[in-house]
Amino acid sequence: MSTGSALRVGIFVFDGAEELDVVGPYEVLTWWAAHSDLHPDVVTFSADGNGVRCAKGLNLVPDLAVEDVGPLHVLVYPGGQGTRALARDSEHLAWVRAMRVSTPLVTSVCTGALVLAAAGLLAGRPATTHRDAYDELAGIDPSVLPDTEARFVDDGDVITSAGVSAGIDMALHLVARLESVEMARRVRRGIQYDPAPPV
Repeated sequence: MSTGSALRVGIFVFDGAEELDVVGPYEVLTWWAAHSDLHPDVVTFSADGNGVRCAKGLNLVPDLAVEDVGPLHVLVYPGGQGTRALARDSEHLAWVRAMRVSTPLVTSVCTGALVLAAAGLLAGRPATTHRDAYDELAGIDPSVLPDTEARFVDDGDVITSAGVSAGIDMALHLVARLESVEMARRVRRGIQYDPAPPV
């Protein structure tokens, strides 16, 4: 539901999107929206507004269709096996390029970077993706400067994150960048995100 905020974040969803690539940032950003004086709008949208089936079978019903989403301040583009077909879809890539023109900040999670690269958004820029997808990224655009260590790479108007759970880190960085480090810390505490893997 719209809050009327000037700050609007859209998460694009599609068949074959990796579940945590979508819901990790969504959890961070909606917690932020519920507790911030900025009251950002956070919406999900698909190409046609219809539901999508994610990579491991989770069905999602988005808020909107592409044609209804309106202007965004931030675009979040998840990864997953579905990105491979989208990275070869010339009509979709034209849409990504158009979104880049009208959207101040474009972000990707995991192999979402492959689509951004195919659209020409990462040419000559530092970026990251899933650790198993660097060769694919280089095959799409060898001018991309891969950062194989970072959880996310902020290159100003484009932010890419590494695989799957790194989208949570990237979304917390978005909160810090768009509001404050203290708010990002509040969100992290609120969702009890404090990674310390047992193995």
